[in-house]
Amino acid sequence: MALTPYQQLEQEFRRLHAFRSAASLLRWDSAVMMPRGSSELRGEQLAALETESHSLVTSPRVSRLLDRAEANLQGLEDWQQANLKEMRRERDHAIATPQNLVSRLAKATARAEIKWIEARQKSDFSLFAPHLEEVTALVRNKADLLGKALKLHPYDALLDEFSPGMTTAEIDAIFTTVGRRLPGLIQEAIDTQAKHAPLEITGRFSASKQRHLANELMKVMGFPFDRGRLDESEHPFTGGIPGDIRITTRFNPAEPLTGLMGVLHETGHAMYDVGLPEQWRGQPVGRDRGMAMQESQSLLLEMLICRNRPFLRYLKPLMEKAFGVTGPEWEVENLYRLLTRVRRSLIRVDADEVTYTVHILLRYELEQEILKGELKIRDLPEAWNTRMGDRLGVRPANDAEGCLQDVHWAVGSFGYFPSYAIGAVIAGQLYESLRSDRPQLDEEIAAGQFGGLFDWLRQNVHSLAASVSTPDLIRNATGKPLSAAAWLRYIEGKYLEA
Repeated sequence: MALTPYQQLEQEFRRLHAFRSAASLLRWDSAVMMPRGSSELRGEQLAALETESHSLVTSPRVSRLLDRAEANLQGLEDWQQANLKEMRRERDHAIATPQNLVSRLAKATARAEIKWIEARQKSDFSLFAPHLEEVTALVRNKADLLGKALKLHPYDALLDEFSPGMTTAEIDAIFTTVGRRLPGLIQEAIDTQAKHAPLEITGRFSASKQRHLANELMKVMGFPFDRGRLDESEHPFTGGIPGDIRITTRFNPAEPLTGLMGVLHETGHAMYDVGLPEQWRGQPVGRDRGMAMQESQSLLLEMLICRNRPFLRYLKPLMEKAFGVTGPEWEVENLYRLLTRVRRSLIRVDADEVTYTVHILLRYELEQEILKGELKIRDLPEAWNTRMGDRLGVRPANDAEGCLQDVHWAVGSFGYFPSYAIGAVIAGQLYESLRSDRPQLDEEIAAGQFGGLFDWLRQNVHSLAASVSTPDLIRNATGKPLSAAAWLRYIEGKYLEA
């Protein structure tokens, strides 16, 4: 029996998924294991896979099949109709970007990522600047083409790749509300916490012991080590694909809480991937609903669940056993104060959740100016340093503390940064509904029982994958449209307590 146009499309997109999966694992290998001298070769490999992926999704065959399938929806289940919409969306995005540009961007970002690592290690932006200029020019070209094809502002077209359906206008509205409250809130939190300064943790804690503890927690939370692994890299990330998930982090022997919280953050991403419907795997509808939703899952686990007293009651004896420690600095209340300490700091990935959004607002502003040509790449370090001083009252002493701390622009991910702050806002709204639906949540977490937490997330977020829009997903899960109100209530309640 001949396959229907829709069934043929499923086959084509399953093939596309295989190409993209291979590219994701090659990028993981680049960050974790690849010899630095192999970057040119890796760029060629990634460019070949990106070119094949682009050719497949923009082929006349796929376009014809889409037209035929959309003309005959009879017999398709709801998820299949949603899949068809996502197929069309991918095709529209891809066909707006010439294959030559896709290949050039893949090669340029592979080179730029390696130079970014070297420049960061040497704290010398000049080593990276020419490569960032090349990547920026290509991304600007891509944004212009995407914007014209999708009838969007160029920056909105980039946003749509990472957080489908979100626009600059919606993000600006949320950022304005949050930004108006943040300066006063930061100072109030610092003043409040000054009355109860925590005891510092001292000593050396080997990476092997930290990793053992991290593995133990990941297992309890349900991370499938038979289909995933934990490694170390310069910049923590979650890569791979559902069914083969790769987490990386950084362990600092002097700061055992930093590496652990990084692992828990990435575990939030991974558990989202684990919870996606297996029967939709390999199809566009089976993917996550964009990076804002991804970040909501990682931030909800790390910040709202794990940097809280119930989790720390569970964690305390595990840390004492893993590190052979005891004393007042390891008591739950002291750990809580350490993990919720608000400080005007330089590094985004180490920032507390009150000041974190300031870091994002800075990047959001700078990357738009870079793409518009209003800010030259050579002027980026000074612009970064000056505005960090203006916004947060701290100024980087070197490039590694400043504009070299993130890999995103090196790999062409302009439009990604807003998803972190929007993800935090989504997490706050989801958390408020989660606590209402599961009043026993604190007791479960304190007992090391995470099943209820992930059952709720699977039902309300993970199982829907990309079958509904971000606004619809949030409204269905919480009963309200997305706003900053729940996040601000959470932050004020947590950080302004006496």
